[in-house]
Amino acid sequence: MSSAPHKIGFISLGCPKALVDSEQIITRLRAEGYEIVPDYPDANLVVVNTCGFIDDAVEESLDAIGEALAENGKVIVTGCLGAKGNIVQQTHPKVLAVTGPHALEEVMQEVHKYLPPEHDPYTSLIPPGGIKLTPRHYAYLKISEGCNHRCTFCIIPSLQGDLVSRNVGDVLQEAENLVQAGVKELLVVSQDTSAYGVDVKYRTGFWQGRPIKTRFTELAAALSGLGVWVRMHYVYPYPHVDEVIPLMAEGKILPYLDIPLQHASPTILKAMKRPANAENALRRIEGWREVCPDITLRSTFIVGFPGETESDFNMLLDFIREARLDRVRAFAYSQVEGAKANELSSHVPEEIQQQRLEQFMQTQAEISKEKLAEKVGRFIKVLVDQVDDQGAIARSAADAPEIDGLVYIEDAEGLNVGDFAEVRVTRSDEYDLWGQLIG
Repeated sequence: MSSAPHKIGFISLGCPKALVDSEQIITRLRAEGYEIVPDYPDANLVVVNTCGFIDDAVEESLDAIGEALAENGKVIVTGCLGAKGNIVQQTHPKVLAVTGPHALEEVMQEVHKYLPPEHDPYTSLIPPGGIKLTPRHYAYLKISEGCNHRCTFCIIPSLQGDLVSRNVGDVLQEAENLVQAGVKELLVVSQDTSAYGVDVKYRTGFWQGRPIKTRFTELAAALSGLGVWVRMHYVYPYPHVDEVIPLMAEGKILPYLDIPLQHASPTILKAMKRPANAENALRRIEGWREVCPDITLRSTFIVGFPGETESDFNMLLDFIREARLDRVRAFAYSQVEGAKANELSSHVPEEIQQQRLEQFMQTQAEISKEKLAEKVGRFIKVLVDQVDDQGAIARSAADAPEIDGLVYIEDAEGLNVGDFAEVRVTRSDEYDLWGQLIG
């Protein structure tokens, strides 16, 4: 009879790309016989996957490490914060070990050092799609690491390095495994999704015995054949992105693009070192909507960037009024340790930043409210995320989990989590929809 398995607590912080790293580590731990537990007292040690991108994320990560040390005492740290010098060791010198992001092997080595594995093939079985931290009906599919851009507000390249694309055959095999395990929606993520394959010169790989280029367009086409929702995140508007829009118009992948535009003023975009400009963006958006009228466009923006004048900010407001994006998030600029933007002059006072942020979000809320009101009376397909006595909470093709709106279904009899359903939209507000189940 085998002894009781070692028990490990796991804390996962940060973006969906970090979540994928956590899933890979947990899958490996589970495959080697370790048990993942939710409580500090039950764990033999705790792994904390950190985020280190902005000051709030650094503080959250350090707090989580401190709590794990206080409650358990044995902590291994991994993730982006581990790549920011010695901040973890200086703040929490009692941690057992610190690694950087994408450090599966290093984490496993440290776990083995303190808790040697006791593998038992009868208790160490894992699902075919691996261990997932998301609900079983959707999953993130990470296609690359790092980034080749050098945006002045961002430190991702210094934390994670330049772009490294995953083997296209491996990506598609993982996607197929996830679908076979019951996943209904694949959310494609990376730091720069549309740059996929640039680092390997779009070399040809193989999947299911046929050649396929390591390229965004070909990847999207291949994923479209899996029969599930495919949603594209973090897509820079390179010219070849236009090639994917017909797939959306044909219903092969979701008509949804997450494009981090960040600003509209040429002066601010130049200061940010962003590979885009507002005039071109508006033309591209118009062209996409001509091909695929139902396309949902979401983006993120930074207000109060160093040097942003009232004129620059008004350009941004004019842009969002003209672009009429469906989903928008905005942040007031804040300094990130190690970012080049810290060296820029004319930093905008925090009070003005907040005023501009509120004005921006109010303007976008009005646009969102108008666009959602246009859906009242329409029939839409939704994916159910939650069911209880009050009804169901679902998402449409226009809604990514955690960041976009929701569709509330009052009469949800017969629905289960992970079901697709048809609803008639009965009302709306600034961000969400309400619907009536059809059939």
